[in-house]
Amino acid sequence: MTAVNANAQKVLHMIAGAPSLDTLAPDAARSASKGAFLLLQGPKPDVAAVSDHSADGIALRLYRPAGSQADQALPVCLYFHGGGFVIGDIETYDTLCRVLANASGCAVASVEYRLAPEARFPAAVEDCWAATQWIARQAQTLHLDAARMAVAGDSAGGNLAAVIALLARDAGAPRLAYQLLIYPVVQLSQVTDSSQRNAEGYFLTAKLMSYFAGHYLGDNTAALQDFRLAPLHAQSHANLPPASILVCGFDPLHDDGVMYRDCLQAAGVPVQFTALPDQIHGMVTMDGAIPEARAAVQKLGQQMGQALRAA
Repeated sequence: MTAVNANAQKVLHMIAGAPSLDTLAPDAARSASKGAFLLLQGPKPDVAAVSDHSADGIALRLYRPAGSQADQALPVCLYFHGGGFVIGDIETYDTLCRVLANASGCAVASVEYRLAPEARFPAAVEDCWAATQWIARQAQTLHLDAARMAVAGDSAGGNLAAVIALLARDAGAPRLAYQLLIYPVVQLSQVTDSSQRNAEGYFLTAKLMSYFAGHYLGDNTAALQDFRLAPLHAQSHANLPPASILVCGFDPLHDDGVMYRDCLQAAGVPVQFTALPDQIHGMVTMDGAIPEARAAVQKLGQQMGQALRAA
C-alpha cells in the first residue's frame, strides 16, 4: 500500500497542533490559512512583469512569464484559487501563478472572486465568468491572445474552472482552448470512496468540507444539482476544451477528479491525467515544504503551454 509522501507527512505533523479551520470564523480561517500557506511556500520565481487590474470591479493580477516581451500577444490562463469558496486570495497564490506562468510560457490572470459566506453561491461563479469575459475583451490592450485562452484552478478553483469552461461553451464565447483542473470539486452531494477513506488526517477533512459547503450554500440545497456548483451534473460534457486533471491519493477529492476525467473522456474530450498516489490535498500551495509540488505544477504548466501554442 502506498504511504504518504515523506515531505507531505512532515507538513501534516507541523499542522497537527493548529486549530482546525472549521473551528474558526471565516475571517480567522482566512488569516490562519494564509499565514500557514505562505510559510510552506518556496521562493518566488522572477517573471517578466506583474500588474494589478480591476475587471469590472473584480481584482485581477496578471503575470507575464520570464523571457516574454511586453508587446508580445501571449496565450493567457485565468487562474481561480482554491479554498473551499471561503478562504484563499491572490497573495496566497502569487508563487503558484508565477511558477505556472514560467512553466507554460503563458500569461496568467489570477482572479480575486468574492468569498462566502459574505457572498454565497453563485457569486464566485459570476465573478469568474465576468473576469473571463473581461480578459477576452481587453486582450489586445493587455497584449494577450484571446484565441488561446485557458482556465485553471485547484480544489474550489478547479470547480470554478470546470464551470467556466461549461459556461463559455454554452455561450459560444470566449472560446476556451484548455482547462487545467487540480484536485477539483465536481459535486457535493455524492459520497465517494475517497471522501470516506480520507475523511480524517490529511489536512482536508470531512468536517472542513462541510464547513466550506455550509458557508458557500447556506440553506440552498437545490444548488446541489446545479451544474454551476456541480459540473459533473451538466447535461452534456461534449465539445469542452481539452483538459489536464491532477489528483492526489490521500485526498477526499481524489474520486471527484477521476469521475470528471471519465465523464470528459466519455464525451470525447481529450484528458491528460496525473495521479500522485502519495500526495495530499493542498500540496500545490505547499511547494517549499513539498518540492514535488512545484515539479507537478511545472509539468502541468508545460502541458497547458503546449496545448495553447498548438490551439
